[in-house]
Amino acid sequence: MNYVRLTELNGSHRGAIRVKGGMKIPKRIQPLIDDGIVDAVVSRLMSGKEADVFVVRCGSEIRCAKVYKEAMKRSFKHAVNYQEGRKVRNSRRGRAMEKGSKYGRTQTEAIWQSAEVDALHRLAAAGVRAPKPYGCIDGVLLMELVCDANGEVAPRLGDVTLSADKAIEHHGVVMNYVVRMLCSGLIHGDLSEFNVLLDEHGPVIIDLPQAVDAAANNHAESMLRRDVSNLTNYFGQFAPGLLEGKFAQEIWALYEAGTLRMDTVLTGHFEEETRTADVDAVITEINAAIAEEEERLARIRSAFM
Repeated sequence: MNYVRLTELNGSHRGAIRVKGGMKIPKRIQPLIDDGIVDAVVSRLMSGKEADVFVVRCGSEIRCAKVYKEAMKRSFKHAVNYQEGRKVRNSRRGRAMEKGSKYGRTQTEAIWQSAEVDALHRLAAAGVRAPKPYGCIDGVLLMELVCDANGEVAPRLGDVTLSADKAIEHHGVVMNYVVRMLCSGLIHGDLSEFNVLLDEHGPVIIDLPQAVDAAANNHAESMLRRDVSNLTNYFGQFAPGLLEGKFAQEIWALYEAGTLRMDTVLTGHFEEETRTADVDAVITEINAAIAEEEERLARIRSAFM
């Protein structure tokens, strides 16, 4: 049995992963083999709704290769909602995407894939732990393979049992990551215990092709609320007190007020608006507006009589 050394983000060696031998090379990875970018496919790591993920060897390093599925094969629901607000600089490309031509569909796929690379770089700049990207080539994203202290592939958060103290600690870290992403203009959009890995240093955010522009997407608030709710409900299984917090409402209120900062410390407290709407005042304003418009139209008609 062969052993291949793993490397951390900083390139230092740590642990070893057992490799039983090669496997059949996926069609999409073959060009990377031919070009010498990837030396061998070690194993299949997982198959998800938008991609298949493989462990690959690149020289002396073990990395992760995410092979995106074609749009017709993806099971990602409401993808159009996530793409709303994504800017296309080339007008020809934008028109083709709107028409849904063959060229347009190809460009839509390219943007979907490049969105994850862009998001990973933005997360790193914001101090959010995520896999380091090495490049996206022909629908295959090469990135860091996140491992635990023993050199094994880091487990997903949903596969780990936590103490109450650890649940509270990790929840705080993930909420800070949500805040940092939002301050950078991004919302994950599909965050859950299955899109967070847990290594020896804590949570690592993964799977970001659907990341949305917080300022340009009309679904931004609902997506943020869902992300926060998913993680709070998960951690709340181990620390029920977390379920009483109103973290999503607090984050969004601070964001809308322009007071959300990278280092904002959340409390989970948020006072809902309880004032009752003055229906009579609203109706009065509507009637006044209608009367004003009728007067304006009457003046126009009299001018032509």
